[in-house]
Amino acid sequence: MSEGGLPAKTIDNYALVVKMVVASAVDKEGEEIYPRKWNPDFIDMPLVLKAKQNTPCFSPEVMSGLAAWKYERERMVFILCGATGLRIGEALGLEIDKHISPDFLSISIEQKARHGKVEERLKTASALRKVDIHPTIAAMLQEFVGERKSGFLFCTRNGRPLGSSNILRRHLHPALKQLGYINPFTGTSKAGNHAFRRFRNTFLRNHTDCPEGLQKFWMGHAGESMTDLYDKIKEDEMFRREWAERCGFGFKLPSVVPNVPRCTENGGNEKAAEAA
Repeated sequence: MSEGGLPAKTIDNYALVVKMVVASAVDKEGEEIYPRKWNPDFIDMPLVLKAKQNTPCFSPEVMSGLAAWKYERERMVFILCGATGLRIGEALGLEIDKHISPDFLSISIEQKARHGKVEERLKTASALRKVDIHPTIAAMLQEFVGERKSGFLFCTRNGRPLGSSNILRRHLHPALKQLGYINPFTGTSKAGNHAFRRFRNTFLRNHTDCPEGLQKFWMGHAGESMTDLYDKIKEDEMFRREWAERCGFGFKLPSVVPNVPRCTENGGNEKAAEAA
């Protein structure tokens, strides 16, 4: 894998699958049949250096540019992910009648979409949460939904959830290239959907006085200790919404929203989304 040019983290992830398969073989008592203590030095595993991992984070200027992307549906994906820190699968798994509050000021993360299919299993237990939205973003989201009462928030013509790879290849990468973005880790104009999440986390941590427990709750991060304050944050909707408005979202929205004719937007892009 090293000779094939795979990065250290990818090799580490593939090796983890092998370890899980070996550990999954258990006897009638639930004990491992092939217990192993893996020695990374002996098996010559590459060292994963966090400083060299491809973990780009968008700047406010780049986020402002993405918020002006010409296609309405994908533009709303960019804005929502940047303003909330949702994982892309969580955003694509949202259903209007099930996960969005009537006033559009909060969303419930209960499932995700992967490869156009819904998975109720989230990445971690902490990912099951409510995320509160700034009123300006909520108003944009409500306008985007329009008269729709049900179905996926971001869907193809036949009602299926969008594919994340379609958003990445056909919209995010072209938009970043158009903005002149350079990934500091790869030197290219490409970045993954997770960069939206890093932007939100960095903005809350470095540019607001958001309570740490609330930040972790919104981002779906596990707390180091389950304090009383952290528990109450989950239940205090008014408190969370006040902080959502107070914190803001950290990038500019276009004064005049660009768009393309809906027939053009839904033509090639819908076919591409369904193919993805």
